[in-house]
Amino acid sequence: MRVLIYGLPGAGKTYMAKKLCEYLGDNVAWFNADKVREEANDWDFSDEGRLRQNTRMRLLCEEAESKGKISIADFVAPFENARVEFNADIEIFMDTIQESKYEDTNKVFERPTYAEYIVREKRGDKDAKLVAWLIGNTFIWDNRAPTTQMLGRYQPWHDGHQALLERALAKHGQVILMVRDMSTDSSNPYSAEQVIENLQDKLVKYAGKVNLVIVPNILNITYGRDVGYKIEQEKFDKEIEDISATKIRSEST
Repeated sequence: MRVLIYGLPGAGKTYMAKKLCEYLGDNVAWFNADKVREEANDWDFSDEGRLRQNTRMRLLCEEAESKGKISIADFVAPFENARVEFNADIEIFMDTIQESKYEDTNKVFERPTYAEYIVREKRGDKDAKLVAWLIGNTFIWDNRAPTTQMLGRYQPWHDGHQALLERALAKHGQVILMVRDMSTDSSNPYSAEQVIENLQDKLVKYAGKVNLVIVPNILNITYGRDVGYKIEQEKFDKEIEDISATKIRSEST
């Protein structure tokens, strides 16, 4: 798959690309505009030079994808028709500034009519984490692949849950993590939506391997004979099993 991160100079494209590479792991090829121009020794910013750079970035991405990589390109990409020709699977428009210090670039930059993700303000890592989940859920997660299920409240997520997740991932390589939708009270201080936000923050390195979903307040799981799956209780050492979410909530309060 191919990701295009574009916008005016100084909008935060390179920072976004760097964080995505951290979150998505080793199967990523990142192409930064300045480094690619330097390697090509091409600093022509005329319309022709910009189109040439667009083609250069696309070809580099295609080569990486032929080797099974996720390609990420960050560059200004000022022309709408050139962005179409670049043919990204996900476009991320960094709309954090209205103009850059380069007047020639400001004049030629064409704002997009559509992008899969638009960043309107610089919010640290938050948008990079959300984009990592978008990429993981859309292009990496395989709904037909063997999967382990985890179901819980996760109020809050703690080391015991983490140990269980690692063991669950070891079984089939991907986990669907279901958050029970419950009324908030002293035992459940966070809404299901808040739990999902917390998990997106803590588990971003698993984007594509873990799928986070909110489900009803499930109290019973029933099955008949020969259902084709197993329900298992995992055993851990005393230190892990003694972790108490109630105690963590109390200490947090």
